[in-house]
Amino acid sequence: MTTRNRKQDPIGLFDSGLGGISVLHEVYKELPAEDLVYFGDSANNPYGTKDKDTIRDLSDAICAQLVDAGCKAIVIACNTATSAAVPYLRAKYDIPIIGMEPALKVAVDQHTNRRIAVWATDLTLKEKKFQDLMDKWGKDIPVTRVPCPRLVELVEQDRLDKTDTVDQVLQDCMTRSDHPDAVVLGCTHFVFYKDRLQQLFPNVTVIDGNRGTARHLKDVLAGSLNDAGGKIEFRNSDPDKLDLSRKLYDRLED
Repeated sequence: MTTRNRKQDPIGLFDSGLGGISVLHEVYKELPAEDLVYFGDSANNPYGTKDKDTIRDLSDAICAQLVDAGCKAIVIACNTATSAAVPYLRAKYDIPIIGMEPALKVAVDQHTNRRIAVWATDLTLKEKKFQDLMDKWGKDIPVTRVPCPRLVELVEQDRLDKTDTVDQVLQDCMTRSDHPDAVVLGCTHFVFYKDRLQQLFPNVTVIDGNRGTARHLKDVLAGSLNDAGGKIEFRNSDPDKLDLSRKLYDRLED
């Protein structure tokens, strides 16, 4: 019986839609010799307004596809899906499952005793996983939770170039953030706004967890990293979103 070479197997990533492409980009930068399979569940987007059981079932079905594709690890490139499903998925599958959470610790380390806002989906902000994060890192500083569903919609609708609309939505989110010194982007869709947000509010530090996730993945796979890959495959539950998937990835390359 031939032993399977896990080094040359791909890494799977998935998100409720297209936001996780921002994580895919960081993973490729960190691990350019890996083959990557990205699955966006745009047909069921958004996840942030769904109940936990539904999100868990959707995530499980995607993981089953990625395991069938031979993936040696899976990155849940979605804070909402991580909050709802990561313990279940890790118990079910015997490959590394890497989740995401808002980078609150990074913000606290950089802004001790200063105001922090966490922008995320409703479900992420209400789940026990985020409350545990608050209990650990956010007990002694003012942290404002800001649900920003419109920022998800604009990415999925290919409206990032609608500058007036984008700026209006970003301003609304900032108005609800109680004059923060730092904003934590707790949804991977929001990373597409990072540069514009920094332009509009140059005195606010903008933080996301994508690079940290990519580096953690590299650490977890130490000893089973590929040195001869580098392909990216896009999949989506809505095939009409495949062109937009590539467009968003290319946008991050600019």
